[in-house]
Amino acid sequence: MSEQLELFESSSLTSEDHHAAPLTSAPAVRPLPEASFRLPTRVPKVVHPRSGPDRFLIRIAVFYAMELELPKLAERVSVSWNSRMRTAAGRAFFQTDQIELNPKLQDLPEASRDREIFGTFLHELAHLVSYARADGQRILPHGPEWKQACRDLGIPDEDRCHNLDFPSRKMKRSYTYECPVCGSVVERVRKIKRAVACYDCCRTYNGGEYDNRFRLVEKVIA
Repeated sequence: MSEQLELFESSSLTSEDHHAAPLTSAPAVRPLPEASFRLPTRVPKVVHPRSGPDRFLIRIAVFYAMELELPKLAERVSVSWNSRMRTAAGRAFFQTDQIELNPKLQDLPEASRDREIFGTFLHELAHLVSYARADGQRILPHGPEWKQACRDLGIPDEDRCHNLDFPSRKMKRSYTYECPVCGSVVERVRKIKRAVACYDCCRTYNGGEYDNRFRLVEKVIA
């Protein structure tokens, strides 16, 4: 089975789709001097809550948003710990400018715990920064806009994934879809209920806009 593809949806994204937005060109932004932000060698010792809002990280997020000249993000941004998270270290919701962190980060060895928490926080904040700068335009979750935000936040070498040793949860992908034009295959755990098209074909043949010709068709496995 081929590698999972980026999808293009005809409707607006929901909070579950915040890391699946296709790429369009975003307005140019003025990058901060490279030395503006650096991940500190020693992160201050802070007692984080196991659930709910983290006032310390919220203050830092507001500070960074103001320094990056994003006042709307500074007004809305929030950071909290979600005990229901299982495998992801963190996640960001650009519709509400929320960051959620996994409390299991606090259980890491003391030598790396604080830096992993702060690094994950900055990783997710970079998502909010890149989407705020895009001003409503769709961008790739780990595309050039996100990479620029990482550089501005002092984590220029940040990887797109968190490689932490959280137990994985295997879920059977029961639904298979195929592009009627290029034949690319996509597997999903849940049934797709909205109009979803092959992003590669939409980008190649329709300028990146949704086109019903490339709508994914469910394959029935005998």
